[in-house]
Amino acid sequence: AADKIRLIPQDFFAELCEQIIQHLNHKIPGVNTAELCQRIQTSGVEINIGDLAKIANILSFLFSTAARNNLSTEEFVTTLGSAGSTLPKHAVQVIRHVWNEQGKAIAVSEDARTTATVGQFVDMKWKLGVAMSSDSCRSLKYPYVTVTLTVADPSGQVTDKSFEMTIPQFKNFFRQFKEMASVLETV
Repeated sequence: AADKIRLIPQDFFAELCEQIIQHLNHKIPGVNTAELCQRIQTSGVEINIGDLAKIANILSFLFSTAARNNLSTEEFVTTLGSAGSTLPKHAVQVIRHVWNEQGKAIAVSEDARTTATVGQFVDMKWKLGVAMSSDSCRSLKYPYVTVTLTVADPSGQVTDKSFEMTIPQFKNFFRQFKEMASVLETV
């Protein structure tokens, strides 16, 4: 992971660290590694989304462990160095700065974080389509709904989940959402 961290420019690494801190503080649902990876690649750095996601998970683990142990900035940086860490100098500087600026807020909210083991809903998109024909059938003309859910898993990794439904399935889906809305209004 240290080799991949070396590839990431300091400003993008700082943005990744800040997003992780915000996620740990429950200010954002997760870290959008896909969008960040695309921007890093556009800047000319060759890194894939899997490697960036691993780095995000490692940093999330480091920050949450430091928060759980209530480490000061100096204790955190010393621990990073004494653990035989081969983190590049710019990464340690960014971690020091981000932890110094925003790390204490995690310590307060970390107890609530340990109870959250379910992903978090971020967004939903849908579109209506009609299948006109296929290899085996010349005239289908059957409508369907494609739904894409954006979800942040407990580690903060943001992913899209897509599925298709027939119109009757979509009507049932919609009915269930209406039921949830009416229950929420009574709370």
